[in-house]
Amino acid sequence: MRTARAWMKRRVEAGQPALSGMFTRAEVTYAWPRADGTVGSDREPVAEFTGEAVHAYLGQLPDADIEAMLNELAAALGAALGQERIYVAFSDRTWILDAGERQA
Repeated sequence: MRTARAWMKRRVEAGQPALSGMFTRAEVTYAWPRADGTVGSDREPVAEFTGEAVHAYLGQLPDADIEAMLNELAAALGAALGQERIYVAFSDRTWILDAGERQA
């Protein structure tokens, strides 16, 4: 939450729009087959941000600007959480930000 609040504050201080939203802390769990026939599994922390572009303040922004803000916030959150991939959803679209691609 500190990362998101700092991102929001930096944007507003710079005279730029920022998203508002709600965080839910959780864990993602997953499993995968190994070459030797056994199965591995793991878990890791996640932060789910459900945000909104409040119409009264951001209603004039085109979707592309909101998507750019989401990508910027997601990249900051991913770096803070040490995540390789960040899943972003907006409107009827979902995409993945990959840490390797962000660093290139």
